[in-house]
Amino acid sequence: MSKDKLTIIPPDKPLTGRAVPPGSKSITNRALLLAGLAKGTSRLTGALKSDDTRYMADALRAMGVIIEEPDDTSFVVTGSGKLLPPQVPLFLGNAGTATRFLTAAAALVDGTVVVDGDQHMRKRPIGPLVDALRSLGIDASTETGCPPVTVKGTGRFEASRIQIDGGLSSQYVSALLMMAAGGDKAVTIELLGEDIGALGYIDLTTAAMRAFGAKVEKTSAVTWRVEPTGYTAADFVVEPDASAATYLWAAEVLTSGKIDLGVANGAFTQPDAKAYDLIAQFPHLPAVIDGSQMQDAVPTLAVLAAFNETPVRFVGIANLRVKECDRIRAVSTGLNNIRQGLAAEEGDDLVVQSDPSLVGQRLPANIDTFADHRIAMSFALAGLKIAGITILDPDCVGKTFPAYWRTLSGLGVTYADEG
Repeated sequence: MSKDKLTIIPPDKPLTGRAVPPGSKSITNRALLLAGLAKGTSRLTGALKSDDTRYMADALRAMGVIIEEPDDTSFVVTGSGKLLPPQVPLFLGNAGTATRFLTAAAALVDGTVVVDGDQHMRKRPIGPLVDALRSLGIDASTETGCPPVTVKGTGRFEASRIQIDGGLSSQYVSALLMMAAGGDKAVTIELLGEDIGALGYIDLTTAAMRAFGAKVEKTSAVTWRVEPTGYTAADFVVEPDASAATYLWAAEVLTSGKIDLGVANGAFTQPDAKAYDLIAQFPHLPAVIDGSQMQDAVPTLAVLAAFNETPVRFVGIANLRVKECDRIRAVSTGLNNIRQGLAAEEGDDLVVQSDPSLVGQRLPANIDTFADHRIAMSFALAGLKIAGITILDPDCVGKTFPAYWRTLSGLGVTYADEG
């Protein structure tokens, strides 16, 4: 839409129609990397075309992978089985998956790879992953514990065990798992500590690895064994994005509408799909919601909780402080801009006080998205029931759901004419 801000006009009727979410960002970026590491031509269908996946695709092109895009939801990826050192640093914006995955994959490159991002990415921690690479004898360094990261690879590594602290992000674990299949011998990857970001995303990783010919086995709750198979080209279908689906599920219950997503609710394999059962309980959400295994759905649930019958406390969400922005602070700030006292941060918990009487009120509020797509998309839900909700930097949804505002329009949502 190329607007600096966008004000939502609350619809006066239920939202109805068909709105198919885009392909999963998480799965698309895994499949792109694995296809890039494989020898031969892979065809990815149902894929997401967005800022994050574009960064991944362009980085792989810079490392010698041929990637064609025959239509809006397909990639045709041809690899030689080896990534080449890029001529310039890889710029990955604020794409966490691309940054973490390529940092590990760089260890398989014979040469120097610099992985960098924008000002937001340069504040997101990557130290545990760099430490794990260094423990393998790989020359990896970061001056700040955040990108940029410099990896001087030799095209191979020898290791039989990798230990990683996955407390800040499961992406570290996924990055090492995908790298491990390119090693010289079987590798056991072991988690340190009991805390881990959404474990379901590791399951997504191992499923994608198997689709591209890897042999990976979960040997305990915190260990995986990966054989040195490398990867083979494959045709791969990307399922719709469950995180994107949460906004549509919430819009449906908020407006008593009927939205056909084109995919059964139980067909998703992504962790955020667990949010569906919670959203279906609205306006009687549980008093406590553990967001640890569906982290990207928390902003959706938190905005929905503002209209719940009773207060909701979100726990297990400390990792949200190191996402694209500090999402606990961003959600709290946005809700309190709508009505002071609506949300509070208690340590790393977020408490939403809930106020069903907000429905139908006019409460002008500018929502700072902090350049975070999930803040923009979740606070659009508030605009379905409250007049005067203005989303700043609405184009940031391009990170994962470029057609978001058009999708809502197709369901009956209109917007004020803002600059």
